[in-house]
Amino acid sequence: MSERIKTFKEFYRFYLTEHSKTGTRVLHFIGTLMVFFVIGYVISSGKERFLWYVPIFGYGFAWLSHAVIEKNKPATFKYPIWSLISDFKLFFELLIGKQKFTGNSVPKSTKLKDH
Repeated sequence: MSERIKTFKEFYRFYLTEHSKTGTRVLHFIGTLMVFFVIGYVISSGKERFLWYVPIFGYGFAWLSHAVIEKNKPATFKYPIWSLISDFKLFFELLIGKQKFTGNSVPKSTKLKDH
């Protein structure tokens, strides 16, 4: 049985290696952006019935990218909270230019196996 990741810092390094392809990063960014749009719409319109779009956009774009582009299993299943936090962290790092859409800033050699 593999050992679980113990710190968020360690998890985020792993997360970045699982999001190394441009298409994966773009689809995650679009999905998270759509989450913000839906939440903003619900707040401004009072139409809570549209909240069910949040997980569809948030997870739909991300899981599609893992299945089709990255060809790996989303970390959401094993680390749901850290994965959600990392999705938002990557979104804002892409937005401000700290991360690039064109790939991973963490070398593949740091990839943690079996997580």
